[in-house]
This record gives sequence, structure tokens and C-alpha cells, in this order.
Amino acid sequence: MYLLAWILIGAVVGWGAGRFFQGNGYGPFMDALMGVGGGVVGGVVMRSEGFGGTGGTVLTTMVAMSCATLLAVLGAEVNGRRIYARQI
Repeated sequence: MYLLAWILIGAVVGWGAGRFFQGNGYGPFMDALMGVGGGVVGGVVMRSEGFGGTGGTVLTTMVAMSCATLLAVLGAEVNGRRIYARQI
């Protein structure tokens, strides 16, 4: 159950992080895949450190989101995509 949550959250967060970069780069599908990878890695690391069960669900999910964002951002930076400011 946790793995499915990390995959879904990682895909959404990775896609969202990729939306802040200009240029085509890897594209939204690859951003989502990198988010899934980061989410699963973050979740597994937190579970292996002993944060699990009912109390650790929120903390594990937040770390999975952070890792998904970090991996998508690092992948975009390696590819040469830059963050651009949106004007309101």
C-alpha cells in the first residue's frame, strides 16, 4: 500500500516540479518517472530507518515528496533546463 502511494505521489510531484522549467528537456513523462524514482527511494529509506506504521506515514510521505522533487530538479539541471519566473 505504501509503495503505491509513493509511486502516485512521486509521479504527481515530479510532473509538477518539471512544470517550473523552461525548454522541452526530458518532457513531462520523464519528469514523472524521475519523481516516481525519487518517491520510492525516499520512502524506502525512511521505512528502513524505522519510520513506518500509522505514525510514520505522514513523515514517510513528506520525505518521498521531497526526494521526488529533488530528483526531478537535479535531472532538469543536468539537462540544462532552467527555472523561469512566471509573471502574474
